[in-house]
Amino acid sequence: MFYYFVYPSPVGELTIASDEKNIIGLWIKEQKYFGSTICNEKVEKKNIPILLETKKWLDRYFKGEKPLIRELKLKPKGSEFRKLVWKILCEIPYGKVTTYGEIAKKIAKLQKRKTMSAQAVGGAVGHNPISIIIPCHRVIGTNGDLIGYAGGIEVKKKLLQLENADIKKLYNLKKMIY
Repeated sequence: MFYYFVYPSPVGELTIASDEKNIIGLWIKEQKYFGSTICNEKVEKKNIPILLETKKWLDRYFKGEKPLIRELKLKPKGSEFRKLVWKILCEIPYGKVTTYGEIAKKIAKLQKRKTMSAQAVGGAVGHNPISIIIPCHRVIGTNGDLIGYAGGIEVKKKLLQLENADIKKLYNLKKMIY
């Protein structure tokens, strides 16, 4: 069984899921792969401490503060490869971006491999079950395109703007915003 509550946010309705001790999911309404790592019975319950902590964390985040990921107990479900990618996502500083290719290079180095597929990284990023907190919105295409966000490109742009990310250098953002 898992517990959840719905959080109204500036980027749309968020569903936050917990196993009572950890956050196991955070999805944007109608997000691709919504709830894909949850197969147990779900119960709406707002008074679980980790869910209350997450609500406060999100309140601070959407006010423009910079809450730390480590303030929350996260337990995303996925393969070892996906967990490694999500761990690297957690290292991307607030307000900064990186590329799928850069993450692939980092994984190749960690695994002592010559190369790693940026597409494989993209698949793992796209299946991130704890959106926003595990900041997959901070990953862009090698040429600066805002691509591949399961919550939608408009949400990705809003999150990057909220973080005051230096997005002037992004290739297609200017066309998309103005």
